[in-house]
Amino acid sequence: MASLEVRRSPPRSRRQLEVRSPRRDKYSVLLPTYNERENLPLIVWLLVKSFSESGINYEIIIIDDGSPDGTRDVAEQLEKIYGSDRILLKPREKKLGLGTAYIHGMKHATGNYVIIMDADLSHHPKFIPEFIRKQKEGNFDIVSGTRYKGNGGVYGWDLKRKIISRGANFLTQILLRPGASDLTGSFRLYRKEVLEKLMEKCVSKGYVFQMEMIVRARQLNYTIGEVPISFVDRVYGESKLGGNEIVSFLKGLFTLFATT
Repeated sequence: MASLEVRRSPPRSRRQLEVRSPRRDKYSVLLPTYNERENLPLIVWLLVKSFSESGINYEIIIIDDGSPDGTRDVAEQLEKIYGSDRILLKPREKKLGLGTAYIHGMKHATGNYVIIMDADLSHHPKFIPEFIRKQKEGNFDIVSGTRYKGNGGVYGWDLKRKIISRGANFLTQILLRPGASDLTGSFRLYRKEVLEKLMEKCVSKGYVFQMEMIVRARQLNYTIGEVPISFVDRVYGESKLGGNEIVSFLKGLFTLFATT
């Protein structure tokens, strides 16, 4: 009886395995919160729904700055409901600024992409799959949501707030020429290594932080894609934008103009 000859394939190299089995992208969402008790369960539910329906690997990192309204307690409950592999609560003792909140959250991010957005429902998670598609199509380092391009827009603001926003954006375009249509927005997707590099360069801590990130990205020749979004004013709670923030923004704007 003829013997059967069994030929074994040579073992694959690590590089061959990497080519055949590329790393699955993971998206870390950074959610800074301050007095967002009512909004947080809704935005987390919407995020989980959007990611699950799209088959996207994700984690949501909540950075609460000592909210007196019990936001941290709500976040702890959400962590139990969805699991600590999906919801990570990384609180701080007091309000220390938006920029430092992102820096704190980044220390715990395990994704190779990072999404920053507001927790007050003004940024709808339904746009995130569009951000991801845009990034893949153009291989962009950053994808920014824009209220001022295409079918983007703002809903729920009074005339005063719209004038302030438009005026701020107009000033930044004239003085800084950033190459992006919405410099003051805070709904973005970054390659993780790009965000880390930008954080090293940025010195702003408050609302100016978002503006400086785009300016520094331009300096470092990072590529930026844009996706039109609908920005909707918060349903619950009060806006954090006040006189002090406006003064801080103007100071930061002219500092960037003088130094970049």
